[in-house]
Amino acid sequence: MASKADNIPTDAPLVRLREQVRETYSHAASAPTERHPFPVGRVLAEAVGYPAILLDRLPPEAIDAFAGVSAVALTADISEGDTVLDLGCGAGLDTLIAADQTGPQGRVIGVDFSDTMLQRASAAASQAGFGQIELRQAPAESLPLATASVDVALVNGIFNLNPARDAIFAELARVVRPGGTAWIAELVLTGPLSEQTARDENNWFA
Repeated sequence: MASKADNIPTDAPLVRLREQVRETYSHAASAPTERHPFPVGRVLAEAVGYPAILLDRLPPEAIDAFAGVSAVALTADISEGDTVLDLGCGAGLDTLIAADQTGPQGRVIGVDFSDTMLQRASAAASQAGFGQIELRQAPAESLPLATASVDVALVNGIFNLNPARDAIFAELARVVRPGGTAWIAELVLTGPLSEQTARDENNWFA
């Protein structure tokens, strides 16, 4: 059973912030070589730990718009046959790596709130030939997944893009099975933000 939609914030400033983030993030997918408020692409992927030899054999669609914060798919303990959730899958780099690790008997579900990013991920999955990949558009705080249906969850830098963090953690706790694991990489502030700063979309990517 999927989660309740009332996990999604309805507070007007948060709704505006969500749409601003979606627009900015989606623009990175549609025009990755342009200037963005955050790093994007292969240089970033190599900087956070993805080996060049690995990136060379993956479709560029999954790499050119990469916007994660670590090589979380290489750190995670993923076994053959696992069901893996890539939450905030973006252009699909971690999704592809996870599919390679699960093998054809596994299942990898990439979830993202940006249709533009998912289009890139879909193209990359098709080029790579991974039939075990499913891509779904949904907010991170309202996952279209059954309870206790995931062995491994990957989260590569989405909490800095979404203020509904308690709801996201609740959803991860719901969909990951007892004994499963969640591998989460994130940017961390050294001090708290003021409420005004946190709600101002002009400061969100600063």
